[in-house]
Amino acid sequence: MKISILLPYKENFSPSYAGAVSLFINDTVKISNYKKNINIYGNTKYKNIFNLNYINIPLEKKIFQSQSKKYVDEFIKLEKKRKSDLIEIHNRPNYVRMIKKNTKSKIVLYFHNDPLSMIGSKTVDERLKLLFICSKVIFNSEWSKSRFISDLNKVIHNSEKLEVIQQSANIKKRINLKNKEKIITFVGKLNSAKGYDIFGKAVIKILNKYKDWKAYVIGDEHREKIIFRHKNLNLLGFLEHKKVLKIFDRTNIAVACSRWEEPFGRTGLEASSRGCAVIISNRGGLPETITNGVILRSLSTKNLFVAIDNLIKNIRFRKELQKLSVKNFYLTHKYISNKIDNYRKKISLSKDFNLKHDLQKRLKILHITNFNERHNGRLFYNTGRRINNGFIRLNHSVLEFSDRDIVSYYRSINDIKGSKKLNKKLIEVVSNYLPDLIVLGHADLINNETLIYIKQIYPNIKISQWFLDRMDSEWSINRKRFEDKFSITDANFCTTSPDVLKFNKDNIFYLPNPVDSSFEKLKIDQKKSFNRDLFFAMSHGVHRGILKKGKFDVRENFIKKLISKTPTVKYDIYGMDNKQPIWADNYLKTISQSKMALNLSQGEPIKYYSSDRISQMVGNGLLTFVDRKTKLNDLFTESELVFYNNIDELAEKINLLNKDDSKRKKIARAGRLKYFKYFNSTIIADYIIKKTLGFKTKNFFWDFLNE
Repeated sequence: MKISILLPYKENFSPSYAGAVSLFINDTVKISNYKKNINIYGNTKYKNIFNLNYINIPLEKKIFQSQSKKYVDEFIKLEKKRKSDLIEIHNRPNYVRMIKKNTKSKIVLYFHNDPLSMIGSKTVDERLKLLFICSKVIFNSEWSKSRFISDLNKVIHNSEKLEVIQQSANIKKRINLKNKEKIITFVGKLNSAKGYDIFGKAVIKILNKYKDWKAYVIGDEHREKIIFRHKNLNLLGFLEHKKVLKIFDRTNIAVACSRWEEPFGRTGLEASSRGCAVIISNRGGLPETITNGVILRSLSTKNLFVAIDNLIKNIRFRKELQKLSVKNFYLTHKYISNKIDNYRKKISLSKDFNLKHDLQKRLKILHITNFNERHNGRLFYNTGRRINNGFIRLNHSVLEFSDRDIVSYYRSINDIKGSKKLNKKLIEVVSNYLPDLIVLGHADLINNETLIYIKQIYPNIKISQWFLDRMDSEWSINRKRFEDKFSITDANFCTTSPDVLKFNKDNIFYLPNPVDSSFEKLKIDQKKSFNRDLFFAMSHGVHRGILKKGKFDVRENFIKKLISKTPTVKYDIYGMDNKQPIWADNYLKTISQSKMALNLSQGEPIKYYSSDRISQMVGNGLLTFVDRKTKLNDLFTESELVFYNNIDELAEKINLLNKDDSKRKKIARAGRLKYFKYFNSTIIADYIIKKTLGFKTKNFFWDFLNE
């Protein structure tokens, strides 16, 4: 993995005059697992550079030309040659779009300042575009992150693209607090924004009161002159970072009293790592720089004087703060470098490795389909419920999202279909639940735009869909519904063999209609007496629930002809001749009164397709007859299902098995056991999950049956 780090223009990547960004990069890259593959690009006049793979981009000043744009253009030229896998841009959001237009590399953006103060991230639209473009947006404090997401839709707040990675400091293994000297230290720009004027006034009073104490001031300021003088006040100017740390080793009290909302601040961080008693103002991300210290809730010369005075007088309290600062310090270079390498690893590692790691934990699954709440239990026994039960039995967390119910509840004059509310609600649910996997079942009213938006905000979410309806020529509208989400889904499942449908896609898989142990419980193959011989049912619309007037199904002719060929067989038929379809518990009671069933789906037989009736019939122990042209004899043997080539063969086999109870029971039982062994809802749910996550299906039912 090749990584390029782009510094802000004129950031000095030099120990001679290093800023916070350069220190952060040097400290973390030099111990990174990716160190050898990282190039750092910058622009500096200093020749003394940190000992890393640094490439300077020198620029000649030209009138009427943006130096920053020229800087980025030169970087892009270098990148076109190197072709990095990952580009990390520090503290310049306005660089992102320029670079993205010219590279296919993934981009990570770091904020070291207030995002709302920076060109390229001030507006809501700019920040949204950054979020969509970048693989990660990283902040140096929770405060900085809160600024970025302010005014953005709350659905974005939990995006895994947003991450806080603070700056770091090295902690000494042994710090002898007894060696601390009577020193008060201030480090930073000597201006009013940093509160230097407040510090100067307070510390002069302290030095007048405590003659044996000294104050060290490290830093400079060319634009603002704030001058304090005292015999015990040492103005050291800008010092190399190593020298600053050595002074903190000797310092008793360190002060960071910024007026401005400082995004993070290294003084509190580094002083804590060196066992100083730290005083900070309650501004921006400063409270995040320390674990133990004094936080000034109200910043003034008086309050700062009181805080310093209290630490000098109360030795026990000061020593306790110093001990706790060292003990609780955790923002080490190694800790932060590991956090950085961790997201790099997730970006770079192969898909299979990532997903195997993900599956070691229990997943959160958002299952979007019609759970038929509004039908009052009539359609409870459906495939969506079966698959859902499988997810739960696998011990995953499952949130049901019943799209058709939601639409029916939220229709209005301004949203006649209810789809606007549905899609808005889905985004909010995703932002709160943060699923690992979204599974769609016939969820046509979920817009592609909604799913794309979710993917942009939460790129680690995997999406798949299952589809039960026929999709051959007569039902081409169903095919369009299924294909509509191909550009978004990671896997697709259908109850017809994909090879006969000839999809131009390789992530489409056959999905058998599953059985479920809590649904298919009858074991009819063990019964001894029946009121009927053969059961058959069809309907003109599941959600309608009743026959449509004037509607004719060609299967009616087939059934009437079959009856005429088997005059001694007692049929129990629903969905024709004005005999209404049956549902729910009534359906189960009815099939329990027959010993055989005919599985005859709409249209011409096609490879592996069947309505979900087959799982209900075979799973409940009914001897089931199936047209051989469905090719289901690839999955079941003649001793598990009864296959026929034409109506005459079907009639002959019905007559024979109607009289042979022993053989009928044996075949029905074998079919039921086979179905539950290989096509139960838990196995099917696991199959959906692992195919969606990109796993190979070794030892899954499909591979086993093809061995």
